[in-house]
This record gives sequence, structure tokens and C-alpha cells, in this order.
Amino acid sequence: MKFWRGIILSAAAMSVGAALSVSAQMIDTPAEFAVIMDHETGQILYSKRGEELMTPASMTKMMTAYVVFELIERGEISLTDKFVVSEDAWRRGGFPSGTSTMGLKPKDTPTVEELLHGVITMSGNDACIVLAEGISGSEPAFAARMTEIAHQLGLSTVNFVNSTGLEGEGHLVSAIDLAKLAKMTIDKYPQYYEWYALPSYTWREYTQTNRNPLLEVAGADGLKTGHLDSSGYGLTASALRDGVRRTIVINGLPTMAARAQEAERLMRVAIQSFELKTIGPETVTLPDVKVWLGAQTSVPVSLAEPVKVVGHKAAFSKAKAELVLDKTIRAPVKKGDVVGTFVVTLDGQEPVTASVIAEADVKKLGFVGKAIAGIGSLMKSENESGSEEELKGG
Repeated sequence: MKFWRGIILSAAAMSVGAALSVSAQMIDTPAEFAVIMDHETGQILYSKRGEELMTPASMTKMMTAYVVFELIERGEISLTDKFVVSEDAWRRGGFPSGTSTMGLKPKDTPTVEELLHGVITMSGNDACIVLAEGISGSEPAFAARMTEIAHQLGLSTVNFVNSTGLEGEGHLVSAIDLAKLAKMTIDKYPQYYEWYALPSYTWREYTQTNRNPLLEVAGADGLKTGHLDSSGYGLTASALRDGVRRTIVINGLPTMAARAQEAERLMRVAIQSFELKTIGPETVTLPDVKVWLGAQTSVPVSLAEPVKVVGHKAAFSKAKAELVLDKTIRAPVKKGDVVGTFVVTLDGQEPVTASVIAEADVKKLGFVGKAIAGIGSLMKSENESGSEEELKGG
């Protein structure tokens, strides 16, 4: 079995190697945490401490907004519902707090839609608290729901203790999970995602510009900044250029200017230095796979579907591809049966896989054929054993 697998691996690697091209540069960043994600595949293209827990600051508000989107879709609330601004929400998140605010006042009754704009564009802590209290009765209860929904979505690192991203013990998430959350927002709620690109929003007499420094860069259309003394300056951002969307997450930069500069540079790298390639059945020729006890000794195979591989351009020159057979393929085999897995690996990336299927039927050997195959295997085993004994005797 190892012999056959070796042949298949070698041939597949040569075939794919010819189809993939090269060039570019390595990546580094002064950010303490950084992630680049390809939107179409969801593949993490670059990660610096991307799986480690970090303080997200106001990037938390992406989850606050997402939960509200979910509850609207479920019919639990509507965009036109109104919530009353409490004294606590005003004091902790309004102008008295000295933090990012929507400018709400006690007893104001903004709609859910207005509050969402306050969260997304104005980064208003008061808007977050009002939504949390209006939906769950208290901010801690809403934060618990945020965490629960995040875990249901597969964002396992999320642990939020508030809706704002303000200082809170144990309020943590990974950069990779923020990138995944961005993808979910874009894919599931495009009608609301458009709001992330608004340059400003006005609540009554108070106007706040969007803090996202990438909105002035071509193709950028979201998402959210964050800053605390304990976290430094951070940003989750996404951009679409020439049909290619990439998302970046950075955190831990020392100044607002450093965040703006590094966000633009890293997004440029994300768009220009990475490439998405499609490897289809017509571009990869795989060797036939041996079939045990079949009327034919082997069966032609092919990819069941195209494989989308995205990575740094320089990594494609060293791309590795292999056909992995989990077990010996036994007759009968039907055309379309999955017989193995095609695995493509680029340096620094998670392997990309696709099923490999049989391209023909292979019937089982009859009784006589099985007997001959058994005798052949026995003779081969004895010959191999004799060779070993001769070598030992020598």
C-alpha cells in the first residue's frame, strides 16, 4: 500500500506543481496581533498570534450588532422598536462617560435602527447599553447572550462581559474569531453590512464620523475600530477589489496614526501578495488507483470538484499535493465512489482538501480469480521473506 501511495503522491505533486505559479515577499507587522483572511474560502492567509486571546475593545461592537441582526431575523425585535435611554446608559456611555458616544440623553427613545447606526458608525457605548438593556433587561444578561450566540456560530474563543468593549475582566476574543465574525456579517447580513461603510451619522444635533481609517482606501467598506489603554489601537477591516475580498484584523498598535498606516499597508499586502487559484479535474491528472480483488487491477480517478487554493504567491512554487488513501480500495467499486482525498499544502497555510472519486466501475473477481490472487500474494510474501533471510545470512 505504501508503494502505491508513493507513486500517487509523486505524480500528483508533479501535476499540480506545473499548474501553480510564483512570486512575492514575506510578511511582517508591528501589530501585536494580526490576521489576514480570504473571504471566499474563509482561509486564514496570515496569522500573528491570531489564535491567542486578546482584548478587542470596541471591535466587540461587531458582535453586539450581529446579535441584534440575528434577533431581528428571528422576529424577536424589529428595526422600528423603541428603547428608553436609562440613567445608567447615559452615565456610563453618554457624554458624562468621556468615551465614544452616540450623544443620547436620559429618557430619549431611539429606534433599534437608530441605535444600530449609533453602534456601527458612531461607536456609541450608550447605544450598546440601551440595546442590551432593552433586549435582555441588563447589560450582563445581553453579554451572556452574545457569548452564547458566538459559541453557537463556532466562535469558541469569545467571552464577552459587556456590550461595549470597555474594560471588563475576562472580556476576550481571538483575532481569528473576529475575522470569522466579519465574514459572517458580510455573508449573512449584506443589507446591514452596508451601514459599516457610512462616512458619518447624525443623532439630532450630534454628528460623529466613522473612525475606520480604511474607508478612504479603494474597495474598503467596513468594519470596526477599537481602542483601550490596555489593548492599544485595533481594527477589523474588509475590502473588495476586482472581485477579490480580503479581511484583516490588527490590534495592539501604539497610536491612531500607526493603526491607519499599518491597516492600509497590510490590506495592500492582503490584496496584492496573495492569490486564489482553482485546481479543477481538468488540470490535475491522477494515476490510477490499485483495486484489491477487482476484475481490473486498478481504476482511473479524478477530483470530485475543483479545489480553491489561496496563499502567498511565493508559496505556490513549493506547493505540495498528495492523494491520501485511507485504506486499501476493494472491489466492487462504482463510478463516483469516493476513494481518497486530494490534499494541497502551502507553507504557512492549513491544508486544502477535496474528495477523489472513481471514474469507472470495477467488479469483484470471481472465485477462481480470487484464488489466483491469493496464491500470487502468498508467493510474493514468501519471495520477500526469502530475500530478507538471504540478506541476513549475508
